[in-house]
Amino acid sequence: MKNSQTIGVVLAILLVLLHFLPLTYIESKQITVTGFSSTGTHYGKPGIVMSVFAGICALLFMINKIWAKRTNVFIAAFAMAWTIRNYFILSACFAGECPQKQVGLFLLLGASAAMMLMALLPKIDLPANN
Repeated sequence: MKNSQTIGVVLAILLVLLHFLPLTYIESKQITVTGFSSTGTHYGKPGIVMSVFAGICALLFMINKIWAKRTNVFIAAFAMAWTIRNYFILSACFAGECPQKQVGLFLLLGASAAMMLMALLPKIDLPANN
């Protein structure tokens, strides 16, 4: 795909920015959980790890070497797995109370899947066989 590398860099930046949106809302504690702020919960800050993955992916999208494209598939798969993990942890019911899923959680899943797809479709000029 011709523009997959540019789209991949934009998606990596978007993944970091999406962690500032509300991901879930816990009604009983009146807490809005984002990727970088989960005060009052035991969730930690999942946006920090995703920022590292997204930064590495963005860097690898810009390097036009075969080893970078192969490594990018590996790192993007970890980023996708981390996003799925966050989805299950942040949306799981605890003690009979289920948090309200916000739009940011679904946007993260979509952006992470799209970044994985862009990592699988690199633009590489292969040498011609003689």
